[in-house]
Amino acid sequence: QVQLVESGGGLVQAGGSLRLSCTASGDIFNINTMIMGWYRQAPGKQRDLVAAITSGGSTNYAGSVKGRFTIFKTNAKNTVYLQMNSLKPEDTAVYYCRGTVVGAADYWGQGTQVTVSS
Repeated sequence: QVQLVESGGGLVQAGGSLRLSCTASGDIFNINTMIMGWYRQAPGKQRDLVAAITSGGSTNYAGSVKGRFTIFKTNAKNTVYLQMNSLKPEDTAVYYCRGTVVGAADYWGQGTQVTVSS
């Protein structure tokens, strides 16, 4: 089992920055072999992928955040981060961390609220 805990959300003005963190605990072997991702869900909308990073460090971003957000991780700290710059009001959502062991297991954090004021 793996537990994911997000932190770093909050209220920020448009154009500002936030860094989200997701720290994993539990089965350490599985954490280092996971695909880690950040998703977000705005009120009344579906949960969508924001960014993902593989165990090897390859990254993927939604088009709406490319060039503004950066996903990176520190395996030694079992933590994945989402650096969010040039934030826009449309980035307002609950952000969730996800860890996937392909074909085996799927874990989600509890979510952290990000609110961007105009």
